[in-house]
Amino acid sequence: MAWDWEKLKQQQQKTGGGVPPGVDEVVKKFKNLKLPGGWIIILVVLLVYVGSSSFYTVGVDEVGVVQRFGKYVRTTQPGLHFKLPRGIEDVTKVKIRYIYKEEFGFRTLEAGVRSQYATDQAYEGEYLMLTGDLNVAVVPWIVQYRVKNAYEYLFKVHNVKATLRDLAESTMRMVVGDRSINEIISKREEIADEARALLQTELDEAETGIHVVTIEMKKTNVPEPVQPSFNEVNRAVQEKEQMVYQAREEYNKAIPAAKGNAEKTIKSAEGFALDRVNRAKGDAARFVAVYDEYSKAKDVTRRRLYLEALKDVLPKVGRKYIIDADQENLLPLLNLGKQVGVQK
Repeated sequence: MAWDWEKLKQQQQKTGGGVPPGVDEVVKKFKNLKLPGGWIIILVVLLVYVGSSSFYTVGVDEVGVVQRFGKYVRTTQPGLHFKLPRGIEDVTKVKIRYIYKEEFGFRTLEAGVRSQYATDQAYEGEYLMLTGDLNVAVVPWIVQYRVKNAYEYLFKVHNVKATLRDLAESTMRMVVGDRSINEIISKREEIADEARALLQTELDEAETGIHVVTIEMKKTNVPEPVQPSFNEVNRAVQEKEQMVYQAREEYNKAIPAAKGNAEKTIKSAEGFALDRVNRAKGDAARFVAVYDEYSKAKDVTRRRLYLEALKDVLPKVGRKYIIDADQENLLPLLNLGKQVGVQK
């Protein structure tokens, strides 16, 4: 309702023209003032505030953790959701598919095709470790992880990142302390796998809500001041191993050959012995058979043996002569040495 300007002018004239009305009169006028659209505007503003603070969207790689007056209530999955207005319920979005990483012993200055790293003395406390054979090793590494339980990640541990770094460093020192310096340098993948399993166990016991994806070992070495001496030791060890390998190679050549010759000699002797035994048995059986026939017909058997003996002997003799005991001259018999098929 508009102001009644006519009454106001009359009142000003009665009170002396330019004197403003009193405070009571102004308050009275405001009380009588009607604003038909005021409540609608207030209601619209209130609805906009409630709507903007009550509806929220969770991304595909996130979950929403809802708190009511600071107390955990529920965890919502990706999509559009409703909650009570801000101040009553608040939501914290946590990325559960994003891979985070923590670097130990160095820091990445610029990532790219040729990444640049900082490995100054500020990180000595992280990368210098004592090995099992009482040597000092430089061990830089990276822990890659993601959030698997948003509730534990937000509420179970006060400073989850610091806890992760402390547990990762203690775990790596324990694994390195069980191995020699040569193993630290040559078996990085094996060390990384063992450290990842141990670190995951520690994180689960601490209820950090973190899943360790992988541990990547960077180039491990000895501290720079002792690298020349260490290289000399490695060269000596390699020469020693080379000589051992050569000796083993010669051993592997000589020993199998000797064993083969010995086996061959043994088998040959066994074969010879078996042949002699079989021949002796055959000769004995043949003699027995001939004796049996001889006992049955002595004259026939004696003649047959004589003829068989001549059959074996005569082909091996050169020129053949028959000498009559009563004559002094030699008499050739049919010139047997020149017969066809007879060997001289």
